Amino acid sequence: MHLKRLILGFKNRYMKKIKIVEVKSEIGAGTRGSALGIDALKIACLDKGSNFFANYSILEVETNNMALFDEPQDPTALRLEAIQHVLKDISCAVFNTFKEGDFPLVLAGDHSNAAGTISGIKRAFPKKRLGIIWIDAHGDLHTPYTSPSGNVHGMPLAIAAAEDNLDMAINTPSEQTLNTWNRLKNLGVEGPKFEYQDLVFIALRDTEEPEEALLKRHGIKNFTTQEVRTKGGKAIAKASLDHLADCDMIYISFDVDSLDANLSRGTGTPVANGLTFEEALDINAELLKDPRVVCWEMVEVNPTLDSENKMAELAFDILEASTEVLENTRLKKEMA
Repeated sequence: MHLKRLILGFKNRYMKKIKIVEVKSEIGAGTRGSALGIDALKIACLDKGSNFFANYSILEVETNNMALFDEPQDPTALRLEAIQHVLKDISCAVFNTFKEGDFPLVLAGDHSNAAGTISGIKRAFPKKRLGIIWIDAHGDLHTPYTSPSGNVHGMPLAIAAAEDNLDMAINTPSEQTLNTWNRLKNLGVEGPKFEYQDLVFIALRDTEEPEEALLKRHGIKNFTTQEVRTKGGKAIAKASLDHLADCDMIYISFDVDSLDANLSRGTGTPVANGLTFEEALDINAELLKDPRVVCWEMVEVNPTLDSENKMAELAFDILEASTEVLENTRLKKEMA
């Protein structure tokens, strides 16, 4: 019994090293409501009778959602100036989490926030090679030059890659937008935070021509929903990790719209032919067994589109199960 208490005590102390970084920002999305996604997850947690959120310290990043009431100045990148300030704060929050020796588990509103997460990771580990696993229906590789909507949640990977994609330009951004865009490309550390060969998509299925050009030009890996269905989530996760074998660290971003539209009604941009709940669960759990994973993120839960909070309930189950795997993996690493 003494040994068991000792082990449990060590485990509890270690678990405190996982810190939840909350980002209730939705100014990069075209549909309102993802700012409420974290609270919806907490409601799902309480309804389940779980004490998940009581187990971790929480760092809440200041948002700028009041910018939604301002008239956008440039349709090519809506509210980019306001988003820049949020991304800077996210970058600092993630960087400081690493500096304190903690693991950042990021829960965010819209997916534009991921550019800040990536910036913070790279700022903390500038000399390490970063691999990215992007579990999402969308490519998020647009720029102000190419975006058909101007919504910045379609641009975070382009920001992190310091990409303009001028060859596929359809827009003429304003000078102010380009100045802000260029500052964002150098947020945290100057230039690209990752190489395209170190980017893996899972369940990507809704892209536009400018993004498709980048995918083809750089040979970016995408494991389709059909491949997941045929081979299974665990096998796809292992193949993704194998693809990133030369990377020193890995960041996983899980957008709930990677789930099939029948499941992901509570998100802003649901897309058919997506993952099942079980596939998403298996993929994230298997990925988090890799000790190179330094950050895991969940985004785009929108309870205003889901009257019964079903999306948040599914997302919370994935969050809770994934975190348990993460805890066990990190504990084993620490005790080895």
